[in-house]
Amino acid sequence: MLATARLQLQHLPAHLTRDSWPGQLTILEEALSHLDALDAQWRQTRAQLPEGAGPGSDAYVDALDEHHAECWSYLDDWACHGRVILDIQAAARRAPSRPKRPQLPALTSRRSGHGARGR
Repeated sequence: MLATARLQLQHLPAHLTRDSWPGQLTILEEALSHLDALDAQWRQTRAQLPEGAGPGSDAYVDALDEHHAECWSYLDDWACHGRVILDIQAAARRAPSRPKRPQLPALTSRRSGHGARGR
């Protein structure tokens, strides 16, 4: 979604965009990168928990609470700026469509035209 929004924004006429949109997309991209890193860190932490420290155990709950605490600010970035993706999509729908490329006639094989030798 982020990549699509970034691409759409590049092709939108200026009168349909807001100056804040590129910065908001950057905030979302950075937040997503941090969340991906935290997810990888959580999987590593979970794998290193002592045997029997599954969901519901004190060790698991403490580790999960710490993980969630580290994620909140990046999730808040998404809550605050995520709407920009929908706004860009709406602007892209309002934008005049580009003229379609003219269709070229189908090429025919040289063998089927003049000079083709039947066998």
